[in-house]
Amino acid sequence: MTRCPPAALAAAALALAALAHAPALAADAIATDRPDFVESSDVVGKGRVQIETGVSFERNKTADERTRARSTPTLVRVGVSDTLELRAESEVFVRSTAADRATGAVQRDSGTADVSLGVKWHMLDGDEAAGKPAVAWLLHADIDSGTRALRGTGVRPSLRGVAEWELPGDAALGVMAGAMWDRQPEGKRFTSGILAVTVSKGWTSEFRTFVEVAGRQTTSKTNGGNVLTLDAGITYLLSGDLQIDAAVARGLNRNTPDLQFGFGVSMRF
Repeated sequence: MTRCPPAALAAAALALAALAHAPALAADAIATDRPDFVESSDVVGKGRVQIETGVSFERNKTADERTRARSTPTLVRVGVSDTLELRAESEVFVRSTAADRATGAVQRDSGTADVSLGVKWHMLDGDEAAGKPAVAWLLHADIDSGTRALRGTGVRPSLRGVAEWELPGDAALGVMAGAMWDRQPEGKRFTSGILAVTVSKGWTSEFRTFVEVAGRQTTSKTNGGNVLTLDAGITYLLSGDLQIDAAVARGLNRNTPDLQFGFGVSMRF
């Protein structure tokens, strides 16, 4: 039987505790950056703290090996003002297994992942009647703080812009574009593009679905190549400050893991 990571158990316990004291749904219900790849244009609000966490699983098979991994992606958002928030994000705990298909040899790695620190600025409110999107900017820096086997190289900054349009029928269109200034293991810098589009639909006041195409990395083959996924998922509001979700991502090329899936919980305080 697969053991559930401690972070996942803690998240589930927190969700149950919050649900037991959950008020009725509020008009300003929680807006999350998970489980889709495109970030929300919203910030959490002055004096609010929001925790978004879950468990993610990844599977991939190539001609040479079969790999599996699981992690506990977690994002902490702290509202500085009504338009600005501070952010800390990490996969936290990662465990991976790689099996050589020819020899059967297995390599296992586990430990903590790098931390990304950043800020989100909600620059512009949207206007559905005028067709104007809500706009936000995110500036992050990934820091080489994880376990040696999982650590990146140096500080890797990124900048992303998000635009969200409200559509008729409680639908929405989101577009995110940006760039990351990454490093190869030997230290050489390279630039990686980011481009993703998501469409979501609310079916009730609590239940929402989405589909998206995500270019999580666009760069040359020597720097890892393009990473492209087709994603789908659901979110469900248990209260105005508590949401659960599930999502799946299918790799669209050889550079991308075949399958990623996971579930999570988001809580606002």
